[in-house]
Amino acid sequence: MPEAATRPCTLATLPAEATAGDLDAAYLLRGAQIVACDGARRLAVDTLLAERAMQDAQLRRRD
Repeated sequence: MPEAATRPCTLATLPAEATAGDLDAAYLLRGAQIVACDGARRLAVDTLLAERAMQDAQLRRRD
C-alpha cells in the first residue's frame, strides 16, 4: 500500500485561548488540509489499483 494512503492527515487545532479569528482561520485551514489529504489518498489508491491491474495483465500474458 502506498505510504500516502496510510499516512494520517495533519489538521489544524485551536490554541487554548482561541478567539473568533482563530476559529475562522482554523476552519479554513482545516478545510484545505482535508481536501489536500483526500486528494493525496485518492491518488495513492488510484496508483495502487493501476499497478495491480498492470501486474494482473502481465500475469495473464504469461499464461
